[in-house]
Amino acid sequence: MINQSDSWSGPIFLNDSTTTIWGLTPRQRLERALVRAGDDAEDAGLVFRADAVFHENLVRALLAQPGKILTDALGRPFAAHARDAAEMLAAQAALAAGDAALTPTTMTLADPAALASTYDKALRRKGAPYLYPLDAYPAAEIERRMYLESYKGVTDLVTKYVWPEPALLVTRFCARAGISPNMVTLVSFICVLLATWLFAIGQFGPGLVAAWAMCFLDTVDGKLARVTLTSTKWGNVFDHGTDLVHPPFWYWAWYAGLGGAAAVEPWIFWVIIAGYILGRGQEGLFMWQFGIEMHIWRKLDSAFRLITARRNPNLIILSVAVVLGAPDTGFEIVAWWTIISFVFHCLRIAQAFLAKAQGRKPSSWLMERA
Repeated sequence: MINQSDSWSGPIFLNDSTTTIWGLTPRQRLERALVRAGDDAEDAGLVFRADAVFHENLVRALLAQPGKILTDALGRPFAAHARDAAEMLAAQAALAAGDAALTPTTMTLADPAALASTYDKALRRKGAPYLYPLDAYPAAEIERRMYLESYKGVTDLVTKYVWPEPALLVTRFCARAGISPNMVTLVSFICVLLATWLFAIGQFGPGLVAAWAMCFLDTVDGKLARVTLTSTKWGNVFDHGTDLVHPPFWYWAWYAGLGGAAAVEPWIFWVIIAGYILGRGQEGLFMWQFGIEMHIWRKLDSAFRLITARRNPNLIILSVAVVLGAPDTGFEIVAWWTIISFVFHCLRIAQAFLAKAQGRKPSSWLMERA
């Protein structure tokens, strides 16, 4: 039914569907996205077809661009931001019929790539934000595509190549069972504590099981928050704070579990700790000076991020060492790999400063391609 009022109080939804995607109907998901977009959404002349799944970035972009009509890949109108009552009536008619020919001449058609940025800074990936009409894909396929779109484009090799399929199953289970991202993060934190204790008492095998469980859940909680639009400021602080703080405690516990200075050269421990802290400092320096993350400058940097001396690559080294019965050797290898990674990033930072001095301020290869 078309709203024939000369004014509106809140967004209008057409073609409601009862199909659930990640436990939410399309309308429920739109309502969450609009709440997260801010109070301006309540007073804007927005109208959506609620038989499609919209990327949150599309909702934000449409809110910021009055006079635009969002279309899908087939050119069918699915959302609009009207500036007056006449545009609202015409836009509703076009959306209800799914016919772009009915759109008012005062409004501009735009597909997802034209409406919103094709580079997602938060996820370090390129590509147009998704718009999935329910008549184009089965619900399970839409869920899968949304999940994959929620993945960071530049990360370590375990997160990128090992976790996606099993994490999809667990994320889907959590969404349907009503398990929140913060609940997953809490279990992840418990795994951090358990791994730290087990490492400290020399139980490296069980400790690694707990550590890898934490790393896996660290993937699940972020994906669950993104696909269900349930991220919170507290959850973000809890998740990222845990990620930032726990690695040095694991390295200390491993050192203690080996017997401390009586069994391991102290320089090995201190190199790993200093390398972790300085490595984070390198990332902060790069962001401060060049406005982009260090790992997304060139393809080389993104490729090296797969294996650089961060938590997951280091855990691979330690896991192999434990299987071979040499946890002390694995700890030393982590130290040397930390040194190599630090030197590599020092060279890249120096090259970035040189490029800036020559008038070529570093920009991400992902942004350029997008």
